[in-house]
Amino acid sequence: MPLLAEGRAGKSPLHRLDARAKILGFVGFTVVVVSTPAHAVWAFILYATVLVFLLGLARVPPAYVLRRILVVVPFLLVVACFLPFFHRAGAGGYSLGGLHVTGEGLLVLWNAGAKAVLGALSMIVLGATTGFSDIVWGFERLRAPKVLILIVGFMYRYSFVFVEEARRMRRAMTSRNYRARWLWNIPVLGHMLGALFLRSYSRGERVYVAMLSRGYEGTIHLGERTTFGLTGAAFVGSILALAVTIRTLASIWGAA
Repeated sequence: MPLLAEGRAGKSPLHRLDARAKILGFVGFTVVVVSTPAHAVWAFILYATVLVFLLGLARVPPAYVLRRILVVVPFLLVVACFLPFFHRAGAGGYSLGGLHVTGEGLLVLWNAGAKAVLGALSMIVLGATTGFSDIVWGFERLRAPKVLILIVGFMYRYSFVFVEEARRMRRAMTSRNYRARWLWNIPVLGHMLGALFLRSYSRGERVYVAMLSRGYEGTIHLGERTTFGLTGAAFVGSILALAVTIRTLASIWGAA
């Protein structure tokens, strides 16, 4: 989960804010962004300005943001390969080789790309200012489904098991002078992935048994963290009011 990795240490107002307030604020902000018409380019610029301001307020380094925003790139590449050619209607089309790129298709590409990047930025701000355990705690206090919380929590924690097993296997292969450089090494890598799955599954079973022996009963007690308070309510109200205002103006000016 690169977008929601363990939060960066900091003392900014966003870091001190209650996790529930940030979850409600950024999820609501993303919903408003997704509902914005694609032609309201200025609205997306304002949304981005708000998120960049929050990143600056939290003192999140640009390199940290860039590394995590790259997660969106594969999705954008898939969209860029297909969407411009799917929509035949619309003005502004032009030929690209034997394919016809339409204005409507480019608008869909812009719509998907802008909203994906803004949604990722929202999650980056949330993840950079909130530890993963605090996010899980926030969803628990917001009465999210218990099963969902357990799945997400275990998926995050068990990802470290997979990474550690992969490092051990890679270290063992390197010590035996194995170098996978050609296509005919793919079967070996396939066997490696199968072995990684089996070893990780076995390791996960041992971890689970160890948890049961320590009194685990299906609930992870995270304790109390922070209070929502007036500060949290003010943050949620402010960011949602700002987003809704931009969205409303986009609708009014778009209909004019």
